[in-house]
Amino acid sequence: MEQWFEVIFLTIGSRFRFTPGSPEAAADRAAPGACDRSHRASAPAGPQWSEGGVRMIRALPLAAALALVAGAQEADYHGSYTVPLTNSVLRYDRPPARNPVSLLQRKLDRGEVTLEWEPKYGYLLAVLRELNVPASSQGLVFSKTSLQARRISPATPRAIYFNDDVYVGWVQNGEVMELSAADAELGGVFFSLRQEKSDKPRFERGDQCLQCHVSAMTTGVPGHLVRSVYTDPEGYPVTTTNSFVTDHRSPFSERWGGWYVSGTYGGMRHMGNVLSRDLKRPEAIDREAGANLTDLGKFFSLKPYLTPHSDVVALMVLEHQTKVHNVIVRAGYEARAALQLDAEMKKLLGEATPALSEDTRKRIDRAAGILSRYLLLAGEAPLASPVRGTSAFTSEFAARGPKDPKGRSLRDFDLVTRLFKYPLSYLVYSDAFAALPRELRAATWKHIDAALAAGGRQDIREILDATFTAPRSE
Repeated sequence: MEQWFEVIFLTIGSRFRFTPGSPEAAADRAAPGACDRSHRASAPAGPQWSEGGVRMIRALPLAAALALVAGAQEADYHGSYTVPLTNSVLRYDRPPARNPVSLLQRKLDRGEVTLEWEPKYGYLLAVLRELNVPASSQGLVFSKTSLQARRISPATPRAIYFNDDVYVGWVQNGEVMELSAADAELGGVFFSLRQEKSDKPRFERGDQCLQCHVSAMTTGVPGHLVRSVYTDPEGYPVTTTNSFVTDHRSPFSERWGGWYVSGTYGGMRHMGNVLSRDLKRPEAIDREAGANLTDLGKFFSLKPYLTPHSDVVALMVLEHQTKVHNVIVRAGYEARAALQLDAEMKKLLGEATPALSEDTRKRIDRAAGILSRYLLLAGEAPLASPVRGTSAFTSEFAARGPKDPKGRSLRDFDLVTRLFKYPLSYLVYSDAFAALPRELRAATWKHIDAALAAGGRQDIREILDATFTAPRSE
């Protein structure tokens, strides 16, 4: 059977189909520039690769060819092509370096810090302290959607804590503490820490989490996700009905199935705090019974946990953050793949120009457009009622700033009609965003600045001018 493949140049619409031994292949060998004359006639000035496209595909490995179609997804990477972990751009098997957990392990190895173990929580308190993760971020999950599923139930929920870069999972009597970090280049990197007392505690990297944490649900790269599932009385997700991966765009009604939620939010209703007791009709949950609860003590014993809360505001921030982290990583991958391919094609075709091709610029700009929309919280589901949490999370999160001379910050909450008062994600300050290729950062800022100007958001531009130390137009 003849082998064939095709590559779609999405950014300029060129399409090549090559079948070894076919008349088209012979014609290409005779006149390699003949495959797309009509396109080349109207192509923009600058390096153009249409006429070398088929020739390039022969020379490059299939993985490089597939990189060309990695961007062929929906506008938000939903249902995205999953990047192979061994991809030459991602190289997920290399040692993670640019994340707080790896940095903490180095400090442990050098003897600069120690982790104190105590009987009730193991290393939890020490880890939260060293990684600067607030206890007020606690969210409680009772669905069995974790590696330690047998220890999780509606009576013994799993606790999740987070800051801008790190997620920590703890279960009662767990053998390990689970951690993940937003690595600047690799995406979500997963670790475990044994909960037994040791002179040399060690964060062990493990890839078993990737069975759930690298898929179309994580934009096709190793990442994080907040799932909302209908959950039976034992804590098992009901697989015969819909489940959701939620972010700031999700309707309130689809959020937090399998989670406990503390807080008030008027007439809005969600899937949290309740169970699917009729497995023939799992969607028939009593949403009213789970609404506007400020005390979770009727569901389980609160004593084993650091706080009695699973704060609704913290959960909303968690949903926003996990998706943006994933989009940052995927956009970074797209840009790095485009830049790598640009360099390979120039080498192959003997081009010495430093200018990026039109194809490469368009692919990077497309990634920047997707990323900028997420950072700007485009498509955010509006709030129909004011939202109020039950813990100190709202005030602690906002206090972290940075603030401009007027006291304004991208961390300031609205919580009346939307999540943030100034809708541009605080993750523009993150190490993951700073580590993006220069070309992608510049294109992303161009999209953001245009959107802010069009929307009359001078307030956000003033906050950026006062708080963003790195240049925004590199």
